[in-house]
Amino acid sequence: HAWGVPYVATMQGLKQVYPGRYEPELLVELWRKEKVTFSHCVPTILQMLLNAKSAQDADFGGWKIIIGGSSLNRSLYQAAKARGIQLSAAYGMSETGPLISVAHINDELKASSEDEQITYRIKAGVPGMLVEAAIVDQQGNFLPADGETQGELVLRAPWLTESYFREPEKGAELWAGGWLHTGDVATLDDMGFIDIRDRIKDVIKTGGEWISSLELEDLCSRHPAVREVAVVGIADPQWGERPFALLVIRDGHQLDAKGLKEHLKPFVEQGHINKWAIPSQIALVTEIPKTSVGKLDKKRMRLDIVEWQNSNSTFLSTL
Repeated sequence: HAWGVPYVATMQGLKQVYPGRYEPELLVELWRKEKVTFSHCVPTILQMLLNAKSAQDADFGGWKIIIGGSSLNRSLYQAAKARGIQLSAAYGMSETGPLISVAHINDELKASSEDEQITYRIKAGVPGMLVEAAIVDQQGNFLPADGETQGELVLRAPWLTESYFREPEKGAELWAGGWLHTGDVATLDDMGFIDIRDRIKDVIKTGGEWISSLELEDLCSRHPAVREVAVVGIADPQWGERPFALLVIRDGHQLDAKGLKEHLKPFVEQGHINKWAIPSQIALVTEIPKTSVGKLDKKRMRLDIVEWQNSNSTFLSTL
């Protein structure tokens, strides 16, 4: 249903441009030819578009894009803003039909520094009208909305799906405790902003601690050599799991596991991450696996990593 956008566009009588396959050069061509003013996509599609050769001399001023499907990191937001794109992060899922929240900046935040505004613009946003959001622990107990405490995001709204077709057991699991369980680890703050920290299935569990793959991806992406990054947890006999980073390096740059460690050290010292969150092994690849809709395919990545390690691939870099 493309996040419901085609229905809204049709109701308003707006011209709609459908690109078909997500080819960066084609997207830039359509933007120029059709004078597109509004789009929506996942972060990886936007990253591909900004890296396209035909986009290097483009001024995207006036183009408004909603980002969803995965978290928007600071580096990508800044890169898009520098090219004139106005970004808004949003959150939802198929079961929510789809919109739950949008990252609107209120008057109080407009008076804050640009850096703080970006911090809120890249969050999942504030729930819309008639949406209730809360954070719960593994036992279903409600957690404080202090912007720090992490738990599973649960929702209530009149339009949420009741169950799955011919799968009542999954429906009951989805609505355990009378709230729709999203499967996302998040925080809530006193202004109502949802900040998605990770998918529960993608959280890296190492040495009894949880590490957010999304936070690691954000910090890694701030290295000037990194064009694209994905982080997954891989099995480790000592720690249970360890973070593993897949990196696409920009032309003319170099980076190895030691260089990435040096880049991440200041974030350890500042308390953003723990020292054991630094990946001990990385893979320098030309392309990161993605699903048909442009999301990072972390299931495929984990299978690839095992194969690479077993064959001692030359593009692996280890501390």
